[in-house]
Amino acid sequence: MIKTPQDASTHPAPSANRSTMKAVVREEYGPPEVLHMVELPKPTPKDNEVLVKIYATTVTSGDCRMRGLNVPAGFRLITRLAMGLVRPRQTVLGSEFAGVVEATGSKVTGFRVGDRVFGMSGFSLGAYAQYKCATENGPLAHIPPNLSFEEAAALPFGGITALDFFRRGGLKAGDKLLVNGASGAVGVAAVQLARYFGANVTAVCSGANADMMRALGAQQVIDYTRQDFTASGEQYDVIMDMVGTAGFARSKNSLRKGGRLLLVIATLGQMVSAAWESAGGKKVIAGPSSERAEDVRLLAKLAQEGHLKPVIDRQYPLEQMTAAHRYVETGRKRGSVIIKVDHEV
Repeated sequence: MIKTPQDASTHPAPSANRSTMKAVVREEYGPPEVLHMVELPKPTPKDNEVLVKIYATTVTSGDCRMRGLNVPAGFRLITRLAMGLVRPRQTVLGSEFAGVVEATGSKVTGFRVGDRVFGMSGFSLGAYAQYKCATENGPLAHIPPNLSFEEAAALPFGGITALDFFRRGGLKAGDKLLVNGASGAVGVAAVQLARYFGANVTAVCSGANADMMRALGAQQVIDYTRQDFTASGEQYDVIMDMVGTAGFARSKNSLRKGGRLLLVIATLGQMVSAAWESAGGKKVIAGPSSERAEDVRLLAKLAQEGHLKPVIDRQYPLEQMTAAHRYVETGRKRGSVIIKVDHEV
């Protein structure tokens, strides 16, 4: 079942004079228990930024990997060098957010105070807080009127990732696409977006999620607990692997000539070997996705038109961030796990 939570637009606003905010931080790498609540200074937007009062954020698999440095093989040292060798430089995690513009910089023209907005913060993170500054020209868009804050927050991570890999993989109408690990945040977006683009979609997930996949548009569903898609003899134009279990060695015979393997989760070795594995008429595409402002606006348009439906598994208050991280790390979530951010004084 696709849950559609209540809109949070009636949340009370904090005092206008308040100069601090609540935020969840981690000051060391480790398990969910390293997360804790603190008071931080409320940020001030630069000339090209807006200050967003956040009402909803999410816990993604990426957040969990960054928190505990549980990154794909080969990336641990690279990630430490980028994020902090001994301790994290950016203590506030969170990459998706939805809320209301509370203030704008002097050069901002596309957003006004009071606008409902959602977006991605990329490697700057910072969404596990009551407030965050976002660049006007970055991956930020107005929330469609038919979506709540919670639903809007569930869109960007999965949607942007799917759009970027489809673009790099040249997905087109009529392609046969297999989505391995289709019930997560990226998977549910990929199934819906691929159907919108005219592809024929096969979803690989557990049997418990089969009905949800069909409701989202998958024409075929494979229960991975009962059937190995590589043993069926079927071939696909595109295989998209969300969970790191369908690398080239396993998937190559299931790809047609000219087929493309999209590795959303890839080890450093897989990224390095992608070039020579692509030399035999089948292409391997791996590496981080790009966050484009136009993609966030497209997601908003498709959601408003009903082509893209947010899927929400569970919701937690900001104070229960540790429990939310524990749940996401089970690998059992369907779609997105939402964090509701309260602003009561």
